[in-house]
Amino acid sequence: MQHLLVHLQAAASPSFSDKPYLNTGDNAWQMTAATFVALMSVPGLAVLFGGLVQKKWVVNTMFMTFAGFAAVLVVWVLWAYHMGFGSPWFRGANWKPSSDPITNFFANFVGHPGTTLSSKGLESQASIPLVNGGMPPFALPNASVVYFQFVFAAITPLLFLGSVLSRIRFKVWLIFVPLWTSLAYAVNAFLLWGGGYWAQQGAGDFSGGYVIHLAAGTSGFVAAAMIGPRIKKDRERALPHSLPLVAIGAGIVWLGWNGFNGGDPYFASADAATAVINTNMATAAALLTWVLWDMFLGPAKKPTFLGAVNGMVVGLVAITPSAGYVNGAGALLIGAIDSTIVWMAWTYLSRASFMKKVDDAMGVVYTHGIAGFMGGILLGVFADPTVVEYQSVNGTKFSITGALYGHPKQVLIQFLAGVTIILWDALVTFVILKVISFFTPLRMTDEECEVGDLAVHDEEGYPEVEGVSRVLPGYGEAAGVPALAPAAGGIRVGGGA
Repeated sequence: MQHLLVHLQAAASPSFSDKPYLNTGDNAWQMTAATFVALMSVPGLAVLFGGLVQKKWVVNTMFMTFAGFAAVLVVWVLWAYHMGFGSPWFRGANWKPSSDPITNFFANFVGHPGTTLSSKGLESQASIPLVNGGMPPFALPNASVVYFQFVFAAITPLLFLGSVLSRIRFKVWLIFVPLWTSLAYAVNAFLLWGGGYWAQQGAGDFSGGYVIHLAAGTSGFVAAAMIGPRIKKDRERALPHSLPLVAIGAGIVWLGWNGFNGGDPYFASADAATAVINTNMATAAALLTWVLWDMFLGPAKKPTFLGAVNGMVVGLVAITPSAGYVNGAGALLIGAIDSTIVWMAWTYLSRASFMKKVDDAMGVVYTHGIAGFMGGILLGVFADPTVVEYQSVNGTKFSITGALYGHPKQVLIQFLAGVTIILWDALVTFVILKVISFFTPLRMTDEECEVGDLAVHDEEGYPEVEGVSRVLPGYGEAAGVPALAPAAGGIRVGGGA
């Protein structure tokens, strides 16, 4: 009995880990939503892209996905989180807003870098300095917000990985991802989510149509142009090696998007639920729209599973800027309209000579770049002021009013914010890759591209000889393994370092 009383008293009294600001329901949903988004990257995109490439590139594709995910986390906690969600870097203690918009722009351009490694940095109440007072105080520890925003930061370079698969060098990827996260993504996040310039001008991006998808489409296209195309044989026969893997990856991505958009209010609220159902309505509308266009105007006039997946992705991307700002009718229309625009672009714009010159392997510029940009514009049209994200500290309801509800200027604001992301990310991507190219080639050799995973990693997704062991230095010798013939160009295909 005494033992039981001790436990009851311990349960009734606050422990050292209790925080007066903490709402356990909000925190549980935030961590769950973040995990959904993380699953979209690993294994979601790893499996989706792994199924879309030729089987000789499965290992390389999955490996770069996992390595990119890890690389972003390291720079995120060391300095990049505060660059996206901290105090402005270029504003001194006595700074005052200027009548000059250029001065204000650069004063609210990016946050000051800093670490999030201390116990205070992880367990104290979350705070984004420039939005304090504009939204209710966080009921979350800083660790939850840091991790939630990390999984968004991580998935962005993984999305534009689809543009440069099957030829970008692995070590170039490991250098590029941390630099791009610091110089491009953190700026995007601060401008629109961290209370920076475009947030102050009223631009909306509920969950990353601009910060993530437009950025991925832009940077992927520039990177593909700079790195160069896949070898001719791979481009001419760019067939997915496993549609079942594509289906698994696509399903994880679709359902993971419930956390992607549902977690962005930072509260387990009515608006979070609205964002989730809007996400799925827009995606369903976009998928079906794409399939119908394929059936009636496509080259073969047949429905295809890959077409449905493209439509699904476009719908998810299209609704992302506005998931918590539009009503259900707006969500359905955004999905159908954006899917139509991207289908037309993929079908007809892709024939333009300047588009043919860039080998965007997965069409990221269409399904993320164009879809994200148009999704942001459509937010400016369909945003419903009666759909409330939250009430601010003074009781004012926070929502966005689109052109259909009497505020046509919102379209212009969205357009200018999107153009800013395009110009900055294109510039940063070009400069980073140009500097890297002074020290190492960006692209694999043609011989490596010919062989694939075995040449690059000494591994393969589907070994043709059962029981073949790839020997790594220090791991002993493989016994009884038949030697494989060297590939063209002198690259060794068989086991052994």
